[in-house]
Amino acid sequence: MADPESPTAKDSAAPTTEPHHTQTQVDDTAAKLSNLTFKIWPPTQRTRDAVLNRLVETLSSESVLSKRYGTIPKEEASAAAKLIEEEAFSVAGASFSTDEDGIEILQVYSKEISKRMLDTVKARAAAATDSTPSGSAEVDSYNVGTAVGEEDSSSSVKAED
Repeated sequence: MADPESPTAKDSAAPTTEPHHTQTQVDDTAAKLSNLTFKIWPPTQRTRDAVLNRLVETLSSESVLSKRYGTIPKEEASAAAKLIEEEAFSVAGASFSTDEDGIEILQVYSKEISKRMLDTVKARAAAATDSTPSGSAEVDSYNVGTAVGEEDSSSSVKAED
């Protein structure tokens, strides 16, 4: 076993740079970072494309949203996603006047996407319900109401006991 007091053990544990040299590196790095700016708004085209792809995936595949409102064919979902993203981008960009509000603009953008996506699937589900025979529409609306109100109905049954 190596003696902890031996010169080789001390040398391997000691830093290999002098304190002055390390401080110079820290100062250089700090100077470079102070000139670095990080902007989160507007998002890059790559980020917007990723948002579009995620929207298409959410609208056209099985998800919590599709269980309630149904899925949208991929071509229709792609067109809807493009419209949703563009409108959300315009609204968010118009909401703020300075670039200093990057986080707030990004939050508006995200909320607008969510709101518009929900509006899109609700409108499509309503149009599909309107075009079905009345008997089927009653069953569909009952199932949707049941999914939403399950907790309420179970708690009201307990209250009646």
